[in-house]
Amino acid sequence: MSRWTVELRVLVAAGLVSSAAGAGAQEPVIYKCPGNLYTSAYTPKEAAAKGCKTLEGAPITVIQAPARRAPAATPSGESRPADSRVDPADQRARDTDKRRILETELRREEERLTALKQEYNNGQPERRGDEKNYQKYLDRVAEMKASIERSESDVAALRRELSKVTGGSGG
Repeated sequence: MSRWTVELRVLVAAGLVSSAAGAGAQEPVIYKCPGNLYTSAYTPKEAAAKGCKTLEGAPITVIQAPARRAPAATPSGESRPADSRVDPADQRARDTDKRRILETELRREEERLTALKQEYNNGQPERRGDEKNYQKYLDRVAEMKASIERSESDVAALRRELSKVTGGSGG
């Protein structure tokens, strides 16, 4: 449990205790500190030193995070039921389809990258008629460069994925 969750729970508990004690009881001073930290643990001097502000009359809402589920642990010797296994011929067909799709995507992305680089013309693309303002031209050149970098990244990722499929299937 994180520190701020614990402190929020403490604040809620303190609020419940003070409201149960009646109107005569003094309510704790609650501070909102940088980083969305709500606490009543600081003295006024500490709170001021940390840049915290006093919350007065502001209601505090506590939203509980959903409980995390632990991953289902299976003993290493235990295998899946036989009916959930994939037939080797089906798996080979799936691998072939995956490889074909990746190759098609790679070819398409490489063609796109070639077209982008050709239009980019080593950072000196041809100016358009609507780019009388030089800044518009510079903005377009920057967008083109970013597109080329994204495309190169996509090509590299597709090649990595394709090498996994090709290397993993033995073909």
